[in-house]
Amino acid sequence: MDSRETRSLWVFGYGSLCWHPGFQFGASTVGYIRHYVRRFWQGNSTHRGTVTKPGRVATLVEEPNGATWGVAYELTGEAALSYLETREVSLGGYTTNVVTFFPRDASLNPFPVLLYIATPSSREWAGSAPLHEIATQITQCSGPSGHNVEYLLRLAQFMREKVPEGYDEHLATLETLVRLRIKENNLCLKALMGDGPTEPQAAAAAAAAAANIRQEPQPQEERRDTFQFSTKLPPKKLRCLNV
Repeated sequence: MDSRETRSLWVFGYGSLCWHPGFQFGASTVGYIRHYVRRFWQGNSTHRGTVTKPGRVATLVEEPNGATWGVAYELTGEAALSYLETREVSLGGYTTNVVTFFPRDASLNPFPVLLYIATPSSREWAGSAPLHEIATQITQCSGPSGHNVEYLLRLAQFMREKVPEGYDEHLATLETLVRLRIKENNLCLKALMGDGPTEPQAAAAAAAAAANIRQEPQPQEERRDTFQFSTKLPPKKLRCLNV
């Protein structure tokens, strides 16, 4: 990675940012951060749940020997950072930190990334719970951005297909339990998953992240039942990753 790119501001996505960044970005690359593990311990009443029935979304918990895989995005322009501050901090209840990102591509040097993370002091913190209870909660919750099931399953699918070396037992177990709940309750998976990322822009963005190449922003149709519509960003500012 050249010196010009390392001077840029990058953000690390480990949750919905993996499959739906929702903002215009420059380069992107798959990799990991150290000393953290992904956990569905953050409550959510603005995207994947409601005040009376909050969902659960991913955050990171410190663990000395832990590692979390995801995608780093190069932010371009002030609009991207403003969008993230609204989505992750104002609405999501996350705080910010800066950590070192290690690219999958060994020819690239590690570099600092912006990290959005929830802690026990976060206003929507849900904390640890038995995985079967978390799975039941996810199956029962939905919000303005769609069903909580969509959030979990699209993240699990992204990691399985795009980052197979980043196996996450917590995520994989939750996926298995949620799919079991869906079957037990005779729920319609298609309805729970919503419309999903749009094509063909989604496929191009996913390929860019996997190959560490730069993509030019493409116009994209807004989905009216998601956060990307409620923010009122122009369609050309929106980007998705295919899962």
